[in-house]
Amino acid sequence: MLKTCKRKVLSVSRSAGLLGAVAVSRWRRQRLLILCYHGIAVHDEREWNSQLYISAAELAQRMELLRRHEANVIPLDDGVRRLREGTLPPRSVAITVDDGGYDCYREAWPVFRRFGYPFTVYLTTYYCGYNRPIFPLICYYLLWKGRSRPLDCRGVPGLDDATVELEPFAARRVVELKLLRYVAENDPSTPAKEDLARRLADRLGVDYEDVVKRRLFQIMNSDEVREMAAAGVDFQLHTHRHRTPLDRGLFVREIVENRERIYSLTGVQPRHFCYPCGFHRAEFLPWLEAEGVVSATTCESGMAMRHSHPLLLPRLTDHPELAPVEFEAWLSGAAGFLPRRKSPASEGFPA
Repeated sequence: MLKTCKRKVLSVSRSAGLLGAVAVSRWRRQRLLILCYHGIAVHDEREWNSQLYISAAELAQRMELLRRHEANVIPLDDGVRRLREGTLPPRSVAITVDDGGYDCYREAWPVFRRFGYPFTVYLTTYYCGYNRPIFPLICYYLLWKGRSRPLDCRGVPGLDDATVELEPFAARRVVELKLLRYVAENDPSTPAKEDLARRLADRLGVDYEDVVKRRLFQIMNSDEVREMAAAGVDFQLHTHRHRTPLDRGLFVREIVENRERIYSLTGVQPRHFCYPCGFHRAEFLPWLEAEGVVSATTCESGMAMRHSHPLLLPRLTDHPELAPVEFEAWLSGAAGFLPRRKSPASEGFPA
């Protein structure tokens, strides 16, 4: 009900010309809208998780709205610098894509090229050299894909010796949490985790090789990163293993390994960062500063302002459930005046 009322208010505001008035205001010019995308569906990922995945057609519709409303889509580095200097052009927008999945290479990049829009990929680098599905994501997907049949858990590491139903979602979530706990406590090797995923797929009657062939839940490989970088795509930091340890030494190691890998692939030293899953703590800020990081983005909804902390920049996480009028309201800046809930964040995936 609240969402419906909000959309009605925004629709009336648009018809009355209020969104347009805010869009050309000095107030809007002092703000940078940073868009965040996580996944662009290659197959049926959007049906599985519409908070995490958007279709290529829906992405193109969003880009068309940017063009129609004369947004100035600028590179992230320029946006952060000009935000600090107070020299942003009207209706400034920066586009970011988290993780660097194969779907970004195959589905998102062609859309951005068609519109001529620059964008930044926050690349987690461990899986660039291991082209297999990311373990937690493939497990969540397999449990959803095979939800119509009971799961025989006998002999599956981390699960009880029982048969469980996978509907509704809450039942699947119990299994997901058990698998995550097993990985956290036992730290199996990457091949061992893939073996576990294969076993899970077999129990659920899901064709694992088809998932691998489609490259679902895979990070783009080194050649694909090099190709995009050579064409001018910006790659920035997202940790090596998509995790933010609370130990300073381990945290810095994630940044250093991530930076070295990106530099080896692109020839550019990355200096912007995105918190995996949007998870951030106060102690991370001096650690990032010491590593020369000049900006860091979260998954908190909002527009970046000149007085925003450069290592706690908000973004708009776009997803299919965000109505076009809500997207337009964010583009104009008017959405910043409305109450909002925390944006959905991506699931974490330890390497």
